[in-house]
Amino acid sequence: MRVLGGRSAPVAVGTSLVTVLTVLTALIAGCDTLDSGLGMSVNAGGTGPARSVPGASTGATGGGIDVDPCALLGAGDRSSAGLTSPGEHITVAGSPACDYVQPGSFGLTVTVDSRTDLEEVRDRAPGAEAVRVGSAHALLVADRDADDGVCSVSVSVGSGDGTVHIDVTNADFHDTTLACTRATTVAELIEPELT
Repeated sequence: MRVLGGRSAPVAVGTSLVTVLTVLTALIAGCDTLDSGLGMSVNAGGTGPARSVPGASTGATGGGIDVDPCALLGAGDRSSAGLTSPGEHITVAGSPACDYVQPGSFGLTVTVDSRTDLEEVRDRAPGAEAVRVGSAHALLVADRDADDGVCSVSVSVGSGDGTVHIDVTNADFHDTTLACTRATTVAELIEPELT
């Protein structure tokens, strides 16, 4: 187990791109729904157009986790994470999420998942690395051998009733180490709000 924070860098994880994609697919499987509570819709692949619902709230409750994913990163935190603009509310697998795009650099999604605990994430990604983010247990999933610029950190929330997933994809699909640095930075910034 690694402790993330300070100047520590994530270590290599022996998962494959297939495992990373399997985890992400499992988390969003079967979702082609409109969540009127968030006012956004995303298809099962997470690639479909998000559309607004007139009069819908942009607040999120996350089921058992009462957190708005876009409120987790204030302006100062976004700046520390290399983001210059606020995120947009979306839904991923029926869970509230916030999507950030830093044009030409990277994309970041923060998903508040009240239905999936850390053990379920570990079951779906057996090569995930157990880490600590502040006082919270977390898992880091990345394929350093593929160097595909994709990294995910899933942080346990409170008493383990759910997780917050921080997913980063670099625009050029290279430099997984940088993607993991970005994901862990965001995890460290939001962890105090989750524990």
